[in-house]
Amino acid sequence: MLKIIKKDKIEAEIKLLKEKSGIQLDLPQEKAVREIIRNVRDKKDRALIEYTKKFDKVSLEADEIKVSEQEIKEAYGKVNSAYLEALKDAIRNIGAYHERQKISPVKIQTNDKLLTLRSLALGRVGVYVPGGKASYPSSVLMNVIPAQIAGVPQIILCSPPPIASSILVAASELGITDIYRAGGAQAIAAMAFGTEIIPAVDKIVGPGNIYVMLAKKLLYGVVGIDSLAGPSDVLIVADESANARYVAIDLIAQAEHDSDASAIVITTSEKLASEIDAAATELVKEFERKKIIEASFKENGRIFCVESLEIAAVLANRIAPEHLEIIVSDPQLILDTVRNAGAVFIGPYSPVAIGDYLAGPNHTLPTAGTSRFSSLLTVYDFLKHQSVTGYSKEALRTDRDSAVTLAEIEGLDAHARAIDIRFS
Repeated sequence: MLKIIKKDKIEAEIKLLKEKSGIQLDLPQEKAVREIIRNVRDKKDRALIEYTKKFDKVSLEADEIKVSEQEIKEAYGKVNSAYLEALKDAIRNIGAYHERQKISPVKIQTNDKLLTLRSLALGRVGVYVPGGKASYPSSVLMNVIPAQIAGVPQIILCSPPPIASSILVAASELGITDIYRAGGAQAIAAMAFGTEIIPAVDKIVGPGNIYVMLAKKLLYGVVGIDSLAGPSDVLIVADESANARYVAIDLIAQAEHDSDASAIVITTSEKLASEIDAAATELVKEFERKKIIEASFKENGRIFCVESLEIAAVLANRIAPEHLEIIVSDPQLILDTVRNAGAVFIGPYSPVAIGDYLAGPNHTLPTAGTSRFSSLLTVYDFLKHQSVTGYSKEALRTDRDSAVTLAEIEGLDAHARAIDIRFS
């Protein structure tokens, strides 16, 4: 089921996979998304109501766009105690990890000069949570908690109707009550521009489908965004010490996201490669999303056989995965060498799945090879940075000549004069 690729074919396969996974610039859905954005900007809640009926098959009145406090209370009666307990465990772990990301201001102060870098929380953040037929309370936790720790005073949440009780409860456990029935590109536009009911935000975070991604792309500049996320992916580096069933189930867990998801192994053992393929073929029969998994494996599932872990590390850096699992006898070699990965999981008992829900680090990660230059969502994504400069006359005198020289080199005479005039 998985393609096992020998060394002479690896180059061609990696090139092909990277071309397929890259974020496309001209997508056919973009025209429709532009129209949705324009309509929401101009017609506001009326457009939201129309699109909710068209796309979600749900008829709403204006006063039903916002979820009521009573509905949130009633949601608690629709979830069990095990879910609530798991939610509290996840909130505790995610919170503890992100609390450590708080930063102190940079300050340089002498008798006649003050230079400061202040970190200020954004004023209002919008969190998009996919929904409809699915329920992703983990997305609520991963996007809301770092924003709260950063000190964002208002956080709103949009999700397509019907919004699952598990999402409402997750939001409520974090104190989020501004929850709106709005999905897709129209929800992103509503949060960017604001409507009569949904307030405009400073930044939008959270995953979504191609329409959500395109709306974020087109509205960047009107509003801040977290990233342009593509299909999810995992890369597992494994040697002969790895358990083939563990590797296979982690590939399956990634592939069940989406038929476009990517699941790749790089191994130094041809025997292990065959065992992983056999285990995956057997295990996949157990899952409801079998067809999605098989489609993902057919298009983007690969096992690369290489001669050494050093080569594996080089290839991993080129692929730049969202998730990197290292299941080898000495993981430090790979960890020290691979710089391009959104999140790294070390050893046979650190599956990506535990990071998706409970470990603590954020599961909002760079996809499509963008871990070469971008990072996971953190508290820092909800802060903006502001410099403060305070000079005395003597400090300005000290720096005067150099500043004037640089201004004159750039041909900006008024800049030079703005300094000199203070000593006339």
